[in-house]
Amino acid sequence: MDLWNGLSIVFNPLLPKAALLGLLALFVLLFALSLWRRARGAVLRLLAGLSLLAALSDPSMVQEKRTYQKDIAIILIDRSPSQSIGDRDAVTARAAATLNQALGKLDDIDIKVIDAGAGPDTAEKGTQLFDALRRGLADLPLARIAGIVVVSDGQIHDAPKALADLGIDAPIHLLLSDDPAKGDRRIELVEAPSFGLVGKPVEVKLRVDDLGGNPGAPATVHIKRDGVPLDPVPVVTGREATLSLDLEHGGQTVFEIETDDGPQELTRINNRAVISVNGVRDELKVLLISGEPYPGERSWRNLLKSDPSVSLIHFTILRPPNKQDATPINELALIAFPYDELFDVKLREFDLIIFDRFEHLGILPDEYFQHIADYVAGGGAVLESAGPTAVGQFSLYRTPLSPIFAAQPTGEIINQGFKPVLSDTGKRHPVTADLLSDPNAAPNWGRWFRQIAATNAAGEVLMNGAGEMPLLVLNRVGKGRVAQIFSDHLWLWSKGFEGGGPQAELVRRTAHWLMQEPDLEEEDLRAVAIDGKLEIERRSLSSQDNVSVTVTRPDDRTETVTLKDIGRGRATATLPAADQGLYRVNDGTRDAFAALGEVNSKEFSDPRASPLALQSLIDESGGGVTVLPDDGVPELRRVGKKGDRAGSNWLGFTRNEDYVVTGITQAPLLPAWAALALSIGLVLAAWRREGR
Repeated sequence: MDLWNGLSIVFNPLLPKAALLGLLALFVLLFALSLWRRARGAVLRLLAGLSLLAALSDPSMVQEKRTYQKDIAIILIDRSPSQSIGDRDAVTARAAATLNQALGKLDDIDIKVIDAGAGPDTAEKGTQLFDALRRGLADLPLARIAGIVVVSDGQIHDAPKALADLGIDAPIHLLLSDDPAKGDRRIELVEAPSFGLVGKPVEVKLRVDDLGGNPGAPATVHIKRDGVPLDPVPVVTGREATLSLDLEHGGQTVFEIETDDGPQELTRINNRAVISVNGVRDELKVLLISGEPYPGERSWRNLLKSDPSVSLIHFTILRPPNKQDATPINELALIAFPYDELFDVKLREFDLIIFDRFEHLGILPDEYFQHIADYVAGGGAVLESAGPTAVGQFSLYRTPLSPIFAAQPTGEIINQGFKPVLSDTGKRHPVTADLLSDPNAAPNWGRWFRQIAATNAAGEVLMNGAGEMPLLVLNRVGKGRVAQIFSDHLWLWSKGFEGGGPQAELVRRTAHWLMQEPDLEEEDLRAVAIDGKLEIERRSLSSQDNVSVTVTRPDDRTETVTLKDIGRGRATATLPAADQGLYRVNDGTRDAFAALGEVNSKEFSDPRASPLALQSLIDESGGGVTVLPDDGVPELRRVGKKGDRAGSNWLGFTRNEDYVVTGITQAPLLPAWAALALSIGLVLAAWRREGR
C-alpha cells in the first residue's frame, strides 16, 4: 500500500491467507450472534479479534530511497526526398537546432534525435518515419518518454492509427517544414503498358491534377519518344486522358511524358513520368529471292526457317525469261514470279528483303526497283549477298536500286582462299564485335574462296576479305538500312569447312541490325537503375577515351561522370542510386533514362505540407501543430500527466517521475507485544462490560 513519496505499508502474515480469512469470518459471526442476543461488550470483543488478526498479519512501515530518472524527449527528423523541396531542408535543420538548444535548458530531460525517411525505396513505400521511431524506442524505457516532436512536411506514409501501437503515453507534436496553403501540379499514370507490338499503338492513361486548386483547367502534355519530341496533347486537369503512342522498333522504347507548370508549383519532379515499353514483333516477315540454285541457297533458307519469329517467303528464279527450250508451258512445275504483288501491293509488309546472287535478267521492270529504293528510304531493309553475277550486265548495281548501296563492285572476281577478318570498325560494331572472344586475336574460323572486289564510298566496313577488300558493309539510307556481303561462300561455315565459323550469329545479328534492333545500335547510350546502382553504357565506333556524361538525379541534382572504355566500342560507369525516381543521362547528343522504383512515386504523389497523416495521433496524445518558419519553434514546457499538453505557441512534455529504488528502510507497525497487550485489554474490557 503506497502512501506518499516512497512510504508504504506491507504485510508479512504469520498464518496462511486462508486461515486469516477464516478467523475474520469467525469474529464477524460471533459479533453478529452477540448483536442478535443483545449481549453487552460485542464491539469490544470484535476489536479484540481484529487486533489479534492485525498482529498475525505482521504489518510494517517501508520507506523506499528513490532516485528519480530524467525524462526523454525525442526529436524525429524527416530526411525523405520531399524534404528537399524549396528550403524545407534548411528550415528543418534550424528547427532541430533550436529544439536541441531549448530542451537542453531543461535539466530534468534527456534528448534523443532520430533521423529517418531516407532510403532507396521511398518511391514505392513513401516516407517511413515510424518504423525508425519504433527501432529507436526499442532501446528506451517507455515510461520515461516525455514527448515526441516530429519535424517534417507531414507526408508520412507509415503513421500508426492509435497511440497504443507505439506503447507510450506522451504527446506527439508536429513542426511543419512548409506552408500547407501551397499547391502543386502533378501528372499521374493511371495505366501504362510494359510491352506492345511493333507498328501498333499502345494506350497510356494519365491524369493531370492541380493539388490545392480547382479541376477543369487546360493543360498541355509534352511527349518524347526515345528523346525525340512528339506532338503535344491538350488535356484538362482532374480528368483522365488517353494517349495513343506508336512503337516504331523492337526492344525498349522510352516515352518521357511531361506537363507544363501549374498555377502553383512546389516541384517539377512529379510533373514528368517515364515509361519503358518493350516492343515485340508479332512476326518478322522476310522475303528471300535467290537468283539461281547453288549450295548456299539452302543454308540461307534453313537459317531463316530455324528462327520461330521469322515468317519466310522464298523464291528461286529457276527459269529466267531468257531461258528458252521446247518444254510446253503447261508441263512446267513452276509458278510465275508474282513481282507485282511482292514489289508493289505488299512490299511494305516485309521487314527485310534479301537478294541472294540475284540478277534481274528483265524479270523486274525498273519501276519496281525504284519501289524497293523508296521502301528502304522509308524505313525498310535490304541485304544483298553478291555472287559472280554482281559484276555482269544484269547486276543489281545496274538498276535504280544502285544508289542505296554504299559499296560498288569493281568488276573483278577474286578466286582464292582467305579468312574473313574484322576491320577496326568491326571490332567496335555490335554486329561483329562479339564474334570473337578476343577481337584483337587472329580468327580461327574456316576460309572462303571467292570475293567480289568492291570499293566502299559511304558505308561502314565491318569485315574484310581477300586483299583487305570490303566483305561486309553496312549503310543507312534515309530511315532504312542496307547490308552487303561481297561473297557467296558464307555457306562454307555452316558446313563446318575447316572448322566452320559463326555463320548463324553473323546473319542473325546483321538481319536484326537491318530491322533496327536497339541492342545492336552502334551509336547508343543506355542506363539501367537496379539494386541501388545506376549502370551506364555508351556505344560508339569512335574512340571513347575520357568520354563523360551528365547524370541528372530525381531531385534535379546533376553530376558529371567519366566513362571507362572497356573495349568492343563500349564505355561504362556505375554509380550509387539511392533515390527512387527518374535518372537522366546525357552525353551531349543522346539521352538515356532509367526509372528506379514505381512509375508513380508515392513520395511525390502529394508533396504539399499537411498535418493530416498525424492528426489522429496528435489529437489522441494531446499534442500540437506548428507551421515553420512563420510561427517559429514554440515555447517548450513541462506539464503533468493530466491536463493540457499543448497550447497557443507552446508545446508540453510530461513529467513521468520515473525512478529507481536504491534502498529500503523497514520498521514494524504493530509489535507483537503491543498487539497482545491490546487484545488482552480489549477482552478484559468486554468481560467487565458484560458483567455489569
